Amino acid sequence: MKKYFIATMCFLTLSAGALAETKIAVVDVARAIFSTEVAKKRQKEMQAGSEFSTQQAKYDSLAADMKALQKEVEGKAMTLSKEQAADYQKKMEYLRADLDLVSRKLQAEIQSLQNRIMQELQPKALEAVKELVTEEQITLLLQREAVISATPEMDLTSKLIDRLNNKSS
Repeated sequence: MKKYFIATMCFLTLSAGALAETKIAVVDVARAIFSTEVAKKRQKEMQAGSEFSTQQAKYDSLAADMKALQKEVEGKAMTLSKEQAADYQKKMEYLRADLDLVSRKLQAEIQSLQNRIMQELQPKALEAVKELVTEEQITLLLQREAVISATPEMDLTSKLIDRLNNKSS
């Protein structure tokens, strides 16, 4: 029993020494990429583009029509015949289908832009991460999403954003 205790104490002492030399940090690469000036610029360009703004206006219009129709139905609910109620139901289903279609188109545009931004900036981000690891003498770097808790000092995301902005300008 004494041997196990001594061995355990030696292991803990050695482990504590090894941990003292270990510098752990976290980083959110995706957040860093999408927080860069380049990504923000691309997002603004997309939103200002005619196709996206047309789809967004169509979505807003359909959402307003849906809301107005819902209010109208609520106001007349007690006096509607079965046929009128069925007509309103059909109109609501058509509006909902149109709204879903436009929403999917907008989401596809956004996803496409995000993929292009990732393809453009990911190599620079990986290079910048390697530089930060070397400069900060990080021995263990974790993805922020995999970490339950970390102090702000351990998070390199803002440094990565700055570095990416400098590399992209």
